[in-house]
Amino acid sequence: MFQREVKNIRDLVMQNLRINGLETPLQQKRLVEAWPEVVGEEVARYSFNVYIQNQTLFVHLSSAALRHELMIRRYEYVRMLNQYVGADIIVDIRFC
Repeated sequence: MFQREVKNIRDLVMQNLRINGLETPLQQKRLVEAWPEVVGEEVARYSFNVYIQNQTLFVHLSSAALRHELMIRRYEYVRMLNQYVGADIIVDIRFC
């Protein structure tokens, strides 16, 4: 009797995404969508136009005071967002 190698469906899907070059864009999308959850509703309310370019997360803010406060804690947010996604997707955050 022959035995089959049993694989987890998540691993197979991630392997397929990696082969087709779609793993990083998917993780980037998850990271951008995680912004409100990681920073909280108050900060998310003042955030708009959140996107990633060259491993940098760009966040446009409508409050200058909030921008200054977030600049102080940006590396903490980098760590928290990368941890949320489970990979090192961004290395910096720029608040505009």
